[in-house]
Amino acid sequence: MSASLPATMTAITIREPGGPEVLVPETIAVPVPGEGEILIRINAAGINRPDVFQRQGFYNPPPGAPTTPGLEIAGEVALIGPGVTRWTAGERVCALVGGGGYAEYCLVHESHVLPIPKGITDIEAGGIPETFFTVWANVFEGGGLKAGESLLIHGGSSGIGTTAIQIAKAMGARVFATAGNPEKCAACERLGAEKAINYREQDFVKEIKALTGGRGVDVILDMVGGDYVQRNINSAAQGGRIVSIAFLNGSKAEVDFMLMMLKNLTLTGSTLRARSLEEKARLTAALRQHLWPLIEAGRVKPLIEKTFPLAEAARAHELMETSSHIGKIVLTV
Repeated sequence: MSASLPATMTAITIREPGGPEVLVPETIAVPVPGEGEILIRINAAGINRPDVFQRQGFYNPPPGAPTTPGLEIAGEVALIGPGVTRWTAGERVCALVGGGGYAEYCLVHESHVLPIPKGITDIEAGGIPETFFTVWANVFEGGGLKAGESLLIHGGSSGIGTTAIQIAKAMGARVFATAGNPEKCAACERLGAEKAINYREQDFVKEIKALTGGRGVDVILDMVGGDYVQRNINSAAQGGRIVSIAFLNGSKAEVDFMLMMLKNLTLTGSTLRARSLEEKARLTAALRQHLWPLIEAGRVKPLIEKTFPLAEAARAHELMETSSHIGKIVLTV
């Protein structure tokens, strides 16, 4: 370890599966970078729904990943490991990590690291990687969204939703969203959604049919599941693609698949955390090529709802579980 780096650091650990109160600060050793790894001094770390699932005991980290939660970080390169060629100490970076983000330092493979885009603060950058990776991998790769097509985003006011609205709009798609109250719907429309549907008061299937002249939408990004599965099938256009990334209303549903066949639909889904080192490196390169220019041009920007100090991670999780936020929740270190 470099003489300028401490031997220990504060990290948030999960005492046992449970509510937000099980997130507690502890002192642990600062990790040492191995072959191809860099150590990042963290200034900001994004909060994501998978962190909540991990805290509850439902989403364990992949083999070899830290048990400390946290999937996205921003800060500066503190130390480089053997064989690292892409980064030098002191560079401002953000990264997708398999775990360990709720801490003062975190290890990451050099191929999963991106420069913080010009004009973006560390706090904003802390809310970029997991969300932008997820949107790119699922909407544009898994869903194959193209310019001129239409996209329906469920949970439009979430971190994923606010990001997907902006990117899809910037890419030339027609964007619709669902959200749970007028304030959230208005936020979605300010970000570029043509129409945000209040799912508590309106039937999004009927609204989408009306908005598209009965055709339906080309791509649906769903994090709700449950009865939305059938309703998504009903809302999809001929040749549509429905991409599932979470199941907040449950992963089981009774579905009539006849429309899937008649409409020639594709139902797919994916997770990000368990993907291989090589696959994450490929996605990292794709983000830098396709999305970083949009961020640096000011056409896309992470929307930050609130920040909390690292030691108050439990309070950040309490806010996330209310689902009252619009955009990202970020820990500051």
